[in-house]
Amino acid sequence: MGRKREQISRSNDSVVLQDVRRVYGRGGNAVTALDGISISFARGTFTAVMGPSGSGKSTFLHCAAGLDRPTSGTVAIDDVPLAGLNERQLTELRRERIGFVFQSFNLLPALTVWQNVTLPQELDGRRTNKAAVREVLDRVGLGGKHKSRPGELSGGQQQRVAIARALVARPAVIFADEPTGALDTQTAADVLDLLREPVRTQGQTVVMVTHDPVAASYADQVVFLADGVLAGSMLAPTAEQVADRLTHLGARAARAARAASAAGDAFAAGAVAR
Repeated sequence: MGRKREQISRSNDSVVLQDVRRVYGRGGNAVTALDGISISFARGTFTAVMGPSGSGKSTFLHCAAGLDRPTSGTVAIDDVPLAGLNERQLTELRRERIGFVFQSFNLLPALTVWQNVTLPQELDGRRTNKAAVREVLDRVGLGGKHKSRPGELSGGQQQRVAIARALVARPAVIFADEPTGALDTQTAADVLDLLREPVRTQGQTVVMVTHDPVAASYADQVVFLADGVLAGSMLAPTAEQVADRLTHLGARAARAARAASAAGDAFAAGAVAR
């Protein structure tokens, strides 16, 4: 991993997708979730990814984060192309350079807050930097909860543990999948501030999938997806602007669905007539 990284000149982008396609199934049952996505995310930026239901947001995040391999096209994280990595190398890269924050928290209930936060480092065989862990737990407001277990915490506190786990290794990029979906308004705002902090102070990159225009307004930019393709972007977004764009995209998707249904009905009718 170290030698591979040295061979590649350092760019200004933490994540680069080039002509990424992801197709599920084969033949007549094939479904194209992503259809030729090319986009990059610069270091030290916070991007929200949005789109109507079925637009390909989750598939986009999974391919960008190396959790799923694209059918074609390339993905690079922190200047490392993912296509050339085997599963062990991909796992190592995720542990070293990628942080994950998910709506479901993904905490182990039998472990304490401290153990959940340090688990990726333990699995990677790295020595835990106790001072760094204490600093991160203090930053997320859990300094006094390090011995608690997830079941003893509120939903917001559990999400803070997930964020601390993502932050402690200081990864190049943090991927967040609906990180505020299960939280109340004030807790969601606190979580979004926590995600935004490493972008401002440490130059890390955050890519967040969300359906919430208010959450998206915390980002530097919003990227919109529709039917598996890029459908525009917005810099310095406001919640109102994002909501309006989503309304238009949703209406377009609904019209396309109706047209596809009508075409299918017409084809079926023609087949019966023949």
